[in-house]
Amino acid sequence: MHELRPKADSEKITINLGYVDLGHVDLLVRDGFYSNRTDFIRTAIRNQLERHREASERSVVRKQLDLGISHFTRERLEAVRAAGETLDIRVLGLATIAPDVPAELARATIASLTVLGAFHASPAVKAALAERIA
Repeated sequence: MHELRPKADSEKITINLGYVDLGHVDLLVRDGFYSNRTDFIRTAIRNQLERHREASERSVVRKQLDLGISHFTRERLEAVRAAGETLDIRVLGLATIAPDVPAELARATIASLTVLGAFHASPAVKAALAERIA
């Protein structure tokens, strides 16, 4: 059985940064405070996340978000359909739907999908769930 797994434990993002700010980052890298631009950006993001940690934790509880990686297999979704139920998926982290899940099964079993982070699924499943993604 082949399951969709992330290639790495991170997601690539792109940011636009002003020239002066970028110059300051490069200066700090050149002076040895950081090993490279990515190291600086990761450190800055982690510092901001720590600064707002308590508010974030309260929001996770209030919004009933699953924290981490949530993987939905064909077998799991077929069991949900057999039970006559649907899922309201709320994830902070990574949500994946196995590549062998047909779009029709996803549409029949997933009532709503909220992902703060990354969502990995086949293009057909993403299209089938497009109107249910918050």
